[in-house]
Amino acid sequence: MGGVADQEAGFPAGSDTEIESLAEFDAAAAHATLAGFRVQSVDLTTRTPVLLHTDTAGAVFLGCAMEPDAAAKVRADGALVFPPVPHLPFDPYRGTLYSPAELFEGLGAGYERTPDALSYAWFQRTKADGDIFSSMLRSIHDDAISDALDELLVGARVVGVMGGHAMGRGTAEYEGAAVLGRTLARAGFTVATGGGPGAMEAANLGAYAAPFEDAMLGSALELLAEEPSFRPSVSAWARAAFEVRAKWPRGGASVGIPTWFYGHEPPNAFAGAIAKYFANATREDGLLARSNAGVVFLPGAAGTVQEIFDNATPNYYESRGTPTPMVLVDRAHWTERLPTWPLLEALAEDRPMAGRIALVDSVSEAPEALARMSR
Repeated sequence: MGGVADQEAGFPAGSDTEIESLAEFDAAAAHATLAGFRVQSVDLTTRTPVLLHTDTAGAVFLGCAMEPDAAAKVRADGALVFPPVPHLPFDPYRGTLYSPAELFEGLGAGYERTPDALSYAWFQRTKADGDIFSSMLRSIHDDAISDALDELLVGARVVGVMGGHAMGRGTAEYEGAAVLGRTLARAGFTVATGGGPGAMEAANLGAYAAPFEDAMLGSALELLAEEPSFRPSVSAWARAAFEVRAKWPRGGASVGIPTWFYGHEPPNAFAGAIAKYFANATREDGLLARSNAGVVFLPGAAGTVQEIFDNATPNYYESRGTPTPMVLVDRAHWTERLPTWPLLEALAEDRPMAGRIALVDSVSEAPEALARMSR
């Protein structure tokens, strides 16, 4: 993932053989060779003289616009050129994660006109037609997103926060999830969520609020409560979030990992970097796998139950190494309404993961439980 996008999301820039901006291209080309580089989705139409006089043997150009003579020359060098795909609402070769502003561009004309909504509409049209080209584009896009996400999180201590989309703004539960996100961010963790509404948005909001005085979060919660849900209007719900961002700019960084598979759930605008996928299975497993410092499971329904056992399985078999902490919040929910905890406890018995699971009564206890199990 390129340096500029990293910095805008609040994360340190990385460097490798991937080029994702004109600035990175110019820096590499200054050495008179691009051999072995991978150039992702950079408009090179203004760099024809450079391409004509630079060695590009073994380079790969993914979705880079070029003048015809430049494209012919780099192909003659032995480079691979994958041209841009026209008429798509997304870039399958992108080298960076999404920003909220990018996904919600054009929100003033209604959510239906945004790249996020248009990408979902494209997905709905193509996922059932059996067209191998469309499925290939989705796979390329999702792999590019995974690559960018891995580069973004190098060296980060990531705590996943899972929970249902139905948690409404203005509720005590939403406030608790926001305070949790703020506490984790202030402790030096990178907060990662499923990137949608409800508990996910609340945790991303808390991480966004981390650099500000405590009172900021209370004021933001009051403003958001005026639009408690993304139903009936995603547009009004999203505008309230951008109003908070405008009133308190340059908030803390966090990650949202949503999916167009659940396109009826819009992404939230408080994650600084958004890794949005077409394939939900890739998104869900990737979110849990990258939560290397543990996962907090807030009350949820079927989706959250699935995530608990998606996370428990590699902990049980230790397929990702030492089991990572799992904290389930709300004893009544996980032992009575959806009795997940007894099964999780039974699975963990006499295994190393037994010391890495915890059940707590309230969200305020979750950070201490994480810290205790990490020790």
